[in-house]
Amino acid sequence: MREVTKVYDGAVTALDRVSLEVSRGSFLAVMGPSGSGKSTLLHCAAGLDNPTSGEVFVGGTAISGLSEARRTALRRERIGFVFQSYNLLPSLTVQENITLPLRLSGNDADRQWLDAVTDRVGLGPLMSRRPSELSGGQQQRAAIARALAARPEVVFADEPTGALDMDTAAEVLDLLRDLVDEFSQTVVMVTHDPDAASRAHATAVVADGRIDRFHNAPTAYELARHLTHLRRSRV
Repeated sequence: MREVTKVYDGAVTALDRVSLEVSRGSFLAVMGPSGSGKSTLLHCAAGLDNPTSGEVFVGGTAISGLSEARRTALRRERIGFVFQSYNLLPSLTVQENITLPLRLSGNDADRQWLDAVTDRVGLGPLMSRRPSELSGGQQQRAAIARALAARPEVVFADEPTGALDMDTAAEVLDLLRDLVDEFSQTVVMVTHDPDAASRAHATAVVADGRIDRFHNAPTAYELARHLTHLRRSRV
């Protein structure tokens, strides 16, 4: 992202000249108080929304000036998404949910890659089940496998553990970190949880639409202190 600004309704500045680069094969967490702009940052970076000004790149492709149709095609082929609510289709099996992005883009599945992904996320024996037959953690694992199906350049995860209990959340976070370390997958995760953010290689803390500080390999305690300071300064 280069000098990205996002203004809503001509008055509310959600992002203010934000520049951020995520290295290939790294895990970046994005944190900040409520209303800080972290979700807007993810939406602009992932091509879900167009910035008011500035440029957004995925690899070497500038996506901020593309038409909606071309951005949609790019998201299907080069970007993966993991959301808090899983967003699995209840009428499809786990396998059908995982391969859905490939079918929508008209691409054939790389069977060796899909087998490696589903084995790594622990879904091998569950591929014929429906989402309703899975636990919350298993559904999120299916959502992660779906995000990886097309071998995307980057996976964006928006509060991926928000609907999970503490132990299951830890398992999912360990899985995301392992995918980065083992598969060199690039991951950008928005979270409100300092413990979750501490699993990443680095954390960008957003405040008032700007990056307030960039932490390399922070502890959960360091991030919690920073967020507490930001909240107190806004009172």
